[in-house]
Amino acid sequence: MVSPMSLVLTRPLSRPRRRFAWLLAAALLVLPAAVPPAAAQGRLERLLEDVTGRGQSGTAAPAQPGAAQPAAQSAAPAAATPAAPGQARPSIPVVTPRVQRVADSVILTGNVAAVYAVKLVARVGGWLEKIHFQDGALAKKGDLLFTIQQDQYKAQLRQAQAQLQLYRAQLTNAKIEVNRYTGLVQRSAATQVELDNWVYQRNAAEANILGAQASVDLAQLNLSYTEVRAPFDGQMGRHLIDVGNVVGPSPQPSALAEILQLDPIYVEANISTAQALQIRANLDQRRLSLAELQKVPIEVQLQSDKDFPYRGTMNYVAPQVDAATGTLYLRGLLPNANRALLPGGFVNIRLPMGRVQADALLIPQRALQEDQGGRFMLVLDQNDTVQKRYVQLGPLVGAWQVATSGVQAGERIVVGELWRAAPGLRVTPQPTTLPD
Repeated sequence: MVSPMSLVLTRPLSRPRRRFAWLLAAALLVLPAAVPPAAAQGRLERLLEDVTGRGQSGTAAPAQPGAAQPAAQSAAPAAATPAAPGQARPSIPVVTPRVQRVADSVILTGNVAAVYAVKLVARVGGWLEKIHFQDGALAKKGDLLFTIQQDQYKAQLRQAQAQLQLYRAQLTNAKIEVNRYTGLVQRSAATQVELDNWVYQRNAAEANILGAQASVDLAQLNLSYTEVRAPFDGQMGRHLIDVGNVVGPSPQPSALAEILQLDPIYVEANISTAQALQIRANLDQRRLSLAELQKVPIEVQLQSDKDFPYRGTMNYVAPQVDAATGTLYLRGLLPNANRALLPGGFVNIRLPMGRVQADALLIPQRALQEDQGGRFMLVLDQNDTVQKRYVQLGPLVGAWQVATSGVQAGERIVVGELWRAAPGLRVTPQPTTLPD
């Protein structure tokens, strides 16, 4: 057996390596007795080769940059090789695109508007006696909202009614006298002049009754104006005048409060001329009648909504383009029973473009990402390697979106573990199912 010391001394070494070789030789000298001599010699040979940088041929291996401790570097790969679990393929959830019938649509930004928005005013003068609602309360058509001083208007009504009764009495008397003088004239007991006078009195009484009846109607109308009632079902705003103030039509009607109708409700938007022409082209240049127009469905989305949960129909399209903006005004009508849509709020309106794609490809929105190059997603190739793919997008369909380019039917789209699925990484695909 060659001794460790002889192996160290027979090989020329630099001073640092010689010192390290002596330490290795000393360590081998104290190997347990159970280690066979041949094995001990083999270990020493390998360790010396690591220290000297020579192979078995005796030729020195080229030095690598930063290789201050060659023995440590050669031992590290040997220890890392069994650590294969750290390089195992990650399991990545994937789905394939959906193929379904989709109608092309355009999304516009618009506003919500009340169907009716009315300022309640005082149509007669007087003290504001009472407010019968709370600010913001719901009101039914005909509900009493304000009461204005009524005393003078009740008195005017009684006065008109009294005048009406007087003229009716005069008419009754005139009719009696006409009958009496008609008989007297026939017996030559009265002159025709007297009969003509009573005929005039009768006709005048009838005319006076008509005027008095009109006065009664006006007095009743003025009295009714002292009670301000809701003109339709709606929601009240805040009151604008407090009890005790004098209100009236002079010099202009006093606005007491505002009431809005919130169900149904309008949504308004402007569509560009190019979009309007595209819709007409999709309809083969055919203009829709008003009845057809009011059957066109629309969908509305609040800024906080992920989908378009509010649905209604078109209600009106302006007959001309606004020359200042080059846009066409349109309006839709929607039910709003829970009053989620409030006048003045911004909404997104999805309007059909009049064209249908029979085999549109839909991809899940959760798979989409964005960078400076645009919207993209991650797909797997035939080798299960992640690839980055830019796509062009169309309309939304629930949690999915139409992809007009960049994807093919049957491709596997990464929908989870996006932080792990780096392009170029080979993974294990895990097919999954996503909700609509």
